Amino acid sequence: QVQLVESGGGLVQAGGSLRLSCAASGNIFSCYTMGWFRQAPGKQREAVATSGTDGSPNYADSVKGRFTISRDNTKKTVSLQMNSLKPEDTAVYYCNCRADLYVTWGQGIQVTVSS
Repeated sequence: QVQLVESGGGLVQAGGSLRLSCAASGNIFSCYTMGWFRQAPGKQREAVATSGTDGSPNYADSVKGRFTISRDNTKKTVSLQMNSLKPEDTAVYYCNCRADLYVTWGQGIQVTVSS
């Protein structure tokens, strides 16, 4: 089973940028999608961006044009470049792997955008 570890979160001012990285161990090719979800206080976890095994991306409408997901199967990483950050992007961000028989989550990393 794939295990995931996120890095790169932190505090940034509105309009700034952050890059999140997720390092995977195990057979990353078992993950037919990998991606990023987020959960803000008092809200449900929501999908931010996902990538198929061929790297094809999908984005939430709220982040289109600002966030870019990249998946590297050789390096076993999936990254999220976040530009033009807004206070409403503040949340705990989770890396995710969806395989045929399981779903794996990272431990989560805090992203805080100040106004």
